[in-house]
Amino acid sequence: MKSNRKKPKADLRKYYTVFLELGMVVVLIIFIVAMKVDLRTEAENADLTEEQAVVEMEEIQRTEQQEKPPPPPRPQVPVEVPNDEIVEDQEINLDAEINLDEPLDMPPPPEEEEEEEDFFVVVENMPELIGGMRELQGCVNYPEMARKAGIEGRVIVQFVVNTEGNVEDPRVIRGIGGGADDEALRCVRQAKFKPGRQRGQPVRVQYSLPVIFKLQN
Repeated sequence: MKSNRKKPKADLRKYYTVFLELGMVVVLIIFIVAMKVDLRTEAENADLTEEQAVVEMEEIQRTEQQEKPPPPPRPQVPVEVPNDEIVEDQEINLDAEINLDEPLDMPPPPEEEEEEEDFFVVVENMPELIGGMRELQGCVNYPEMARKAGIEGRVIVQFVVNTEGNVEDPRVIRGIGGGADDEALRCVRQAKFKPGRQRGQPVRVQYSLPVIFKLQN
């Protein structure tokens, strides 16, 4: 009898395809498992907090700053102001002949300064009219011109009473015209006064008097 040795080989070939597919399935399973498995090392999971440097915050102490007084202001620098005036050049003729016969153009002499007034306006004892205003009014003669024109009013005369009680430099500071002003001056010039006194001494005093002109019906 002949033994059938080729029969097992025939069986292996028969399952070759099955084994190939099974191997591919196993490889695929291994690949899928490998993709899902966390292959990170334990070193990565190690606690790294110990390696971090510890930073300590120091408390900063605040220092008080002393206020310094402000510096003194700087002096102002003078600013040059432009001069808009145009100065015309003046020609000086040095060759001009001088004629001694012609009058020279000389500047007018300086005006004389007015002398300071040597009288008082207010003193301790003012001058007093001797006889009073009644006697002064009795001296007045009504001017005919003023009477015809019906002029009435008050004429104010200002003057200086000297140390002897006489009237000096009378002048009308308020008049009414019609000859009344001249008549008031005439009466005031004839008036006599007790001189004014300052510290017991007679002095010159400026004084004013009204002279009244009134028509009688």
